[in-house]
Amino acid sequence: MNYEEHILGGILTYPIVILIASLLKVHLNVPFQLNAISMMLGYAFYVLGSDLPDIDHPDALIHRGTKPIVAIAIGSSAFLKLRGLAPTDYGWANLTIAWTVASFIAFVSWYAFSAIMPRHRGIVHSMSFGIIYGLISFLIVVYGLRLKPEEGAFIGFAAFMGYLLHLVLDKHIKII
Repeated sequence: MNYEEHILGGILTYPIVILIASLLKVHLNVPFQLNAISMMLGYAFYVLGSDLPDIDHPDALIHRGTKPIVAIAIGSSAFLKLRGLAPTDYGWANLTIAWTVASFIAFVSWYAFSAIMPRHRGIVHSMSFGIIYGLISFLIVVYGLRLKPEEGAFIGFAAFMGYLLHLVLDKHIKII
């Protein structure tokens, strides 16, 4: 399957996730809160998850799209750490030096991103990484966006299910 098929698969199958989550909530008392915000964010994390396992393939759109974001985030973080280390008395020079070093760090991270990725359909194409994605999604929305844990539980579940959808569509499901 390709990018478009994975993403469209995620877009079209999300109602199944709502059904499963609703049944788990009603019949097994799973503490999901299915309100508008959790379902909309769940949709976003689900659809993102439906293509996320391909991040390990250098030609995949998700890999190519994530790579510059990671490089910019690392470079910007480096700038924040370096801007206070003033080697001169001139503010403009300190900013320029800090951004020069930060840009070099971003440049290196661009190549490091691909270098640290495991082989395609390796460990990233596993249910274990799907669980990690679900947990990270939960943490982002509960501790970053300050949503309720019950909302985060649903969003984490939706994220995992999107990741799992990708593995099912690839017909390549493995635990690790």
